[in-house]
Parts: sequence; structure tokens; C-alpha cells
Amino acid sequence: MTEYKSSLLRILDERGYIHQTTDASALDAMANRQIVPGYIGFDATAPSLHVGSLVQIMMLRRLQQAGHKPIVVMGGGTTKIGDPSGKDESRKMLTPDDITRNIASIRTAFERLLTFGDGPTDAIMVDNDDWLSTLGYIDLLRDVGPHFTVNRMLSFDSVKLRLDREQPLTFLEFNYMILQAYDFRELALRHACRLQMGGSDQWGNIVNGIELTRRMEGIELFGVTTPLLTTADGAKMGKTASGAVWLNEDQLPAYDFWQYWRNCDDRDVGRFLRLFTDMPLDEIARLEALEGSQINDAKIVLANEVTRLCRGADAAQAAEATATETFAGGGLGDDLPTLDVPADGIRLAAACTQIGFTASNGEAKRKVGEGAVRIDDEVIKDPGFLIEITPGTTRKLSLGKKKHGMLKPV
Repeated sequence: MTEYKSSLLRILDERGYIHQTTDASALDAMANRQIVPGYIGFDATAPSLHVGSLVQIMMLRRLQQAGHKPIVVMGGGTTKIGDPSGKDESRKMLTPDDITRNIASIRTAFERLLTFGDGPTDAIMVDNDDWLSTLGYIDLLRDVGPHFTVNRMLSFDSVKLRLDREQPLTFLEFNYMILQAYDFRELALRHACRLQMGGSDQWGNIVNGIELTRRMEGIELFGVTTPLLTTADGAKMGKTASGAVWLNEDQLPAYDFWQYWRNCDDRDVGRFLRLFTDMPLDEIARLEALEGSQINDAKIVLANEVTRLCRGADAAQAAEATATETFAGGGLGDDLPTLDVPADGIRLAAACTQIGFTASNGEAKRKVGEGAVRIDDEVIKDPGFLIEITPGTTRKLSLGKKKHGMLKPV
């Protein structure tokens, strides 16, 4: 582990955030002598970010904890185009109103994890549409275009992936890297931003911004990327069989969010505690050393801590209480996902899909056939089984050992 002088790089290094840096010694020296404004960009393609974005949000939190200034850049402009990084196909186009609503919704997640305000280390949120939408095409070609070569743009992984797979890459998307580089220059001029952070797939875009700003303005900028974050079994963070693990309550109930962390792989516990909680490193070391069934205690701590940060203390407490009641008490906790069943009932496979346990009725039928689905703890193997709920009562629907929900009459 590198010996850094600044608390910023020490924190990022100790907790496992650093994959690549541009001139780490110079960045370390700058962070040790002055407040460093740093940014990460987030496109507004949905009303909520998901867990896959949480490591980036936590990097901004670490930046602020180390005495520096986080800049949250919402991609109101770049969302209109689409980042080809890590994508196999073009992104669905959103209207300006869609993007505005998404940004307002996404902001609520940041407000839990960052302190916003007018102070020197208070976080700010800006929208790159403020400057990108005013760019004249001829001006952009004349002022920015000469600093990019098509040869180099074709060499970036985000472009090569699509071309190698013979997937269409539109001219619109090809321009994304130019606009992101322009963002860094604009933030350096408007907000004295000196650092861009992001996932390892953003390395090329970050370097472009550093070089563009150096050539056009003579300002020294820096970049830090995180490792590509996957779970121990190789799955992408934030994705499950039943869909994305959203940060916002409106998109995913707190109990389901809590369960995602509670159900993580034993091998991920220590790493996730370092990345996604503020717990002291010595306590994390103690928890990740637990073996056998005791590792479940560490998982509960992880679930509580991440849910508390992202959803609030009340949500974490309610989710744990629901889990305890459901698993230990054999009852139905109040915070379980629920499904309203019409008076004429619902078929078992359809219930599994509508409550979010399975991604499709086909998957639900397979699970039922495997004997993985239970009603009130009784295995039902007929996917067409009609579930009827008597007024004033509830029934428990379970898939495997970890997914439980409540069925109630409309």
C-alpha cells in the first residue's frame, strides 16, 4: 500500500477505491496543501441511481470527509446523447422534462450522503446542460475539435467494444467523449475543479479532459478511477435476477434494499464494509474475520449500515425488525413487499412476478416446478394454483429461503 501524505488519498487507498491515478504524487501534494474540488458525473437516465453507482457517491463522501469539495455533475446535457461506455446498444432518448424530473429525484440520494451548502467544502450539484446546450457546433469544432484525433478516439475501450461486436455506434454517441472532456475544462474554469473521479471504464474520458484543459487553458488536472466493481461470484453490482437495486425508496422498498446487502456473498463482506460504510477499519477487520454462521452477524451489520446511510436510521431499523420477525419468528414483518390480490384471486406464477421475486412468468413457473415457492410455508408445485385471500387476512408468499412477501386482499 502506497504511503500518501494527504488524508484524501490515504482514505481512498485504505478503503480500496483506487485503481488508477494520473500523477498520484502531484495530486497527493495538492490535496495536502489546499482544498481540492473534485467531481463525478452521473447521467439522469432514470428517477434513481442504483447500487452500481454507490461506490462513486461514496468517493464523493470520502472527498468531503477528507476536507475537500464534492461537485456532483448531473448530465442533463450528456443524457441527451448517451455514454457508449460499457454499453452494447444505443440508449433510449429522453425528453428534457423526463431528464429534469429524474435529476430532482436523484438529488434526494445525494442529500443523504453529502452536505450541500455554500461553504468551502460543501457539496454542490450542477447540470452540464447549462453549458453544453449553449455550445455552437462551429465553435465546438473550431475550439475543441483540433485537440482530438479520430485515431485515438477509436482506441478507447468504450468505442472498441461496440465496433468489435459490430454493434451500431452513432455519431451522436461518438461525440460523448468530447463533451465529457469539455465538462472537465468547464468545471475547472467555473468551480476551480481539479479532480475527476469515476469507474475504470471512464479512464479514457478522464484523460481526455485533463489533456484538453492543459492544452486550452494550461491548468493541471488529475484523475482517479475505481476498480470495476463486481460481486465475488462475478456478477455486476446493483443487478439481481428480479431487477436493479435502486437507491431511492420510490423505486425499491427499504426491506428489499436491506436484503440485498444481507444476502451478499461471504467473501464480499469486508470489501463492502470498507467501500459502503463509515465503520472504523479495525472493526471491519474483526467482522470480516468471523467464520461459519457468525459471518451472518457481519452481514446484518453491513445491511444496517448501508441502509442507514442511504435510506435513514428508521428504514434500517424497520427492515431488520421485519427480517427478524420473518426468519426467526416465522411471522410476517410489516416491512415486507406486499401484493394486492383481486377478489377473483391470482395465479401463483403471476404473483411471483408481480411481487418482484422473478423477472418473468416463465422464470416463476420454473421456480414453482422446482418446489422453491411456498404459500404460508407450504410448497406449491402448480404454477396455475389460484391464490385467493379472504377479506381481513394476509398470506405469506416465499421463494427460497430469502424472499418473502405479503399477499393481501384489495
